[in-house]
Amino acid sequence: MPTKTFSNGRIRKADYDAASQQLDLHWDNQTVLAYKQVPPEVYRRLCSAPNPTTYWEDRIAEEYPKGAPMKPSAASDGAKKLSDLFGGAD
Repeated sequence: MPTKTFSNGRIRKADYDAASQQLDLHWDNQTVLAYKQVPPEVYRRLCSAPNPTTYWEDRIAEEYPKGAPMKPSAASDGAKKLSDLFGGAD
């Protein structure tokens, strides 16, 4: 799943799942907004926009249905399973 981290604006990170066409936007206030049926081209343009927040306002916020954020990535899930199996420093 592609992930893009942003250093400017209110959006901190964008996760995109091409199979389900879901876009999760992680904001500077720790919230996550999820959008469904987002074409790959829209994600690509968001990632290359000079101001991702403005692109979101103009092209995503009112255009695509909201959904529930995706679960954490398989990598972090796998790390938790290993920690559960071998004991982790909690």
